[in-house]
Amino acid sequence: MIRARPLPANLVQRYHGWRATTFAESRAWFRTLAEKGQRPRAMVIGCCDSRVLISQIFGAEPGEFFVHRNIAGLVPPFDPGGDLHGTSAAVEYAVETLEVPQVIVLGHSLCGGVRGCHDMCAGLAPHLQERSSFVGRWMELLRPGYERVAGIEDEDERLRALEREAVLLSLANLATFPFVARRLECDDLSLHGIWTDIGDGALHGWDPERGAFVPL
Repeated sequence: MIRARPLPANLVQRYHGWRATTFAESRAWFRTLAEKGQRPRAMVIGCCDSRVLISQIFGAEPGEFFVHRNIAGLVPPFDPGGDLHGTSAAVEYAVETLEVPQVIVLGHSLCGGVRGCHDMCAGLAPHLQERSSFVGRWMELLRPGYERVAGIEDEDERLRALEREAVLLSLANLATFPFVARRLECDDLSLHGIWTDIGDGALHGWDPERGAFVPL
């Protein structure tokens, strides 16, 4: 038995409003997308956080970005095991099938997933250490990042550093996928790491030459 209910009336009303305005104004473009398929300019991997408006940050139109979101925007390392790999599948599809020229990893301030990793690794969230916690097992990916920032005394500064470690870890893990490494070697794919402050809209990009995130 499928335990689902009809969509709430307020959401149905908002849909009809969108279709009568935004969709109607761009009907020809949506028809083109439907008929010719998607050719996104980039893949963006970001957090599920509802406050992070990926398309709006860049003023993107429908069809421009292939977006994948998960807790904390993490990318696991290449591991063709028997488990379910939603993020890895999205990366494979974007790089191999859609042939995107760029993959962007987007981190953000006040990330609840990163905070969970911090508290779990610090022994403050025992429930996340349970094998039954999907969040806890996922955030184990970031434990090496926590170990790199654990010595920072100020908690806010430590958390912000860990948010950026999440971006760097994901960039490093992306390069472990053979199909990503192959296109990087051919120089027809580029990886980018960015971090945004959801409170003031600031955007910082990873600069490999400086070894730091710098304001954009």
